[in-house]
Amino acid sequence: MASTNNLIAAQLKQLPTSPGVYLMRNAEGTILYVGKALSLRNRVRSYFGTTQKLTPKLQRLVDQVHDLDFFVTGSEQEALILEYNLVKRHHPHFNVRLKDDKSYPFLKISLNEEWPRIYFTRHMEEDGGRYFGPFTNARSVRQTLKVLKGIFPFRSCSRIITGNDPRPCLDYYIYNCLAPCVGAVGKQEYSRAVKQAILFLEGKQDRIVRDLESKMDKASEALDFETAAQLRDQVQAIARVIEGQKIAARVRGEQDAIAFASERDRAYAQVFFIRGGKLIGRESFILQGTSSEEPEQIMTSFVKQFYGSAPYLPPLLLLQHPVEDKTVIEDWLQSKRGSKVRIQVPSRGSKKQLLDIVAENARQGLHQLKVKQLAAPSALPEALAEIENELQLPHSPSRMECYDISNIQGSAAVGSMVVFENGKPKSSLYRRFRIKTVSGADDYAMLQEVLRRRFKRYNLQNEVTSTPDSWAVLPDLVLIDGGKGQLSSALAAMKETGAASVPLASLAKEHEEIFIPGRSTSIRLPGSSPGLQMLQRLRDEAHRFAIGYHQKVRRKNTFTSLLDGVPGIGPKRKRALLRQLGSVQVIREASLEELTAVSGMTSSQAKKLKEYL
Repeated sequence: MASTNNLIAAQLKQLPTSPGVYLMRNAEGTILYVGKALSLRNRVRSYFGTTQKLTPKLQRLVDQVHDLDFFVTGSEQEALILEYNLVKRHHPHFNVRLKDDKSYPFLKISLNEEWPRIYFTRHMEEDGGRYFGPFTNARSVRQTLKVLKGIFPFRSCSRIITGNDPRPCLDYYIYNCLAPCVGAVGKQEYSRAVKQAILFLEGKQDRIVRDLESKMDKASEALDFETAAQLRDQVQAIARVIEGQKIAARVRGEQDAIAFASERDRAYAQVFFIRGGKLIGRESFILQGTSSEEPEQIMTSFVKQFYGSAPYLPPLLLLQHPVEDKTVIEDWLQSKRGSKVRIQVPSRGSKKQLLDIVAENARQGLHQLKVKQLAAPSALPEALAEIENELQLPHSPSRMECYDISNIQGSAAVGSMVVFENGKPKSSLYRRFRIKTVSGADDYAMLQEVLRRRFKRYNLQNEVTSTPDSWAVLPDLVLIDGGKGQLSSALAAMKETGAASVPLASLAKEHEEIFIPGRSTSIRLPGSSPGLQMLQRLRDEAHRFAIGYHQKVRRKNTFTSLLDGVPGIGPKRKRALLRQLGSVQVIREASLEELTAVSGMTSSQAKKLKEYL
């Protein structure tokens, strides 16, 4: 066996072949890992066999194990439930685990009360209440509550309802409560509002709309126009919510769609809740301890932990990756739901389209999480220190500038300059350039023009005034979007303007390689490198800024060129048309009366313009 102490060796010999859960502890008695097994003996011994090839993560685990403990269970499903509870209780370092899973909030409908309330809670109890969630944070719950109260006027107070209060609270006067406290509503009508709120949360808005429209028609026939107007407002409010719930993939029935994106020791999971073919909500969760774990293992851990505490289970789970022990997990979920639950990993069709949307949301969510963490004060020094070291800079790059070019076959060519100070974007120092001296699609020459103009401004500013502005400050690093060719062109332009001493680097997008002058091979940093992530963010910001300016120039050029040939439409009238109508498309669709109403336009000019366009 591998290097194991005498206690472990003796324990391995005495393990039963029964299903159960095993715990691995270190020398201090801390639980390092909790796992389940169909056969405790076979599973646990596999960690310590001489021929077993362990991942680096499992090797680190085994090296720290000093004691074993186990629970025998009656079945593998019982082992799964016990494993979930132990992981939730102890949060072992080597398990994949939901971050802060104990604190996720829920929306509770207190059906055990005579006059039910709908409110925020972090605790699920077996008290007859109805729970929806879990949500990622309290803001998600409060946003949902705000929408609900705007449509279904239920009470949110915790007072004892007698119906004899002298006056209702403000919620009644703004149509956010039916005021059972003053006897303004009977139990039957109030219960109907609560039931509609439940249907709404279940995604059955169509049924509510039909019911409300029927009542609205009856109120109109009875000439009760105030009630009809209130019902109409409810229908319109629900319609706005439904419109916002449409998704690209066409799905039917009830299902949860789950996908995640992982990096290093964490994963970002997204869950889309589909009810009645509509997206009624989505939540994101962070999993820790995912290093060296296979996608199947991460998905399995998430499904077990999420649905271990979820108050509702749909009949179908759509997963990006398969789960281990699928049959056991399906049986466990079925016992929680009370009816059959299927797990699918679709490979084509509308369900696959839906999962692709969820996966893209997970990737974007992980990216945003990285951006936020990179912008955190604690992360910036490490990133800047790595850039200084890897790019062989003379000191920490407190000011970094990045340049990018945007054009289509040489037309509407522009350049961008963005500035990061101490690792953070400084948008007030961003600059835009219209390319003036280059014709045709020559990105290298355009880049040189931009750099020449930037560093000539540096020289001019220092000659003219002793009070430096943004042009008069040299950067500690100039970053170029591109490879060796762009780097050489940029270096030549900087030498021309006397800026050869400024450190220069280029970042090639295909393999994220970094090139610096005087070095033949590229610098390759791991994707998890904070220094690389900061350079990528700087590069992407320059690209975004250049694209935005390019699109603005193209729109302006298109508008100007289309109106240049219209007799009688000079610069002044073009500006008036642009200011009042906004775009060529709007002008095309405008009536003669609307064109004539533009300042400086006559009816004959409006007619000529209409015919021309």
